[in-house]
Amino acid sequence: MVAQTAAFKKAVEESRKLKAKPNNDELLELYANYKQGTGEDFSKATQPGTFAFQEKYKYNAWKKVAVEDKVTPSAAQQHYVQLVEKLKASYGFDA
Repeated sequence: MVAQTAAFKKAVEESRKLKAKPNNDELLELYANYKQGTGEDFSKATQPGTFAFQEKYKYNAWKKVAVEDKVTPSAAQQHYVQLVEKLKASYGFDA
């Protein structure tokens, strides 16, 4: 596992306190950057079955960040924090 910055840990907590649920694309972006930011190894991820659509979307989002874009865990943490700040501005936030 990768060391998590204080800003990343705070953003993870704040993401749970948004006043409205982000759209599916935003949720997938959060998921992918969270998985990459925590240092989980994509190569050990199990590819979902044919009809596991939600898991397939999540797997593909993480694959894009980890394999195609080659985002480092620290960069993924920064992206996650920036995305949560954007979502807080869009959806509101319960402090």
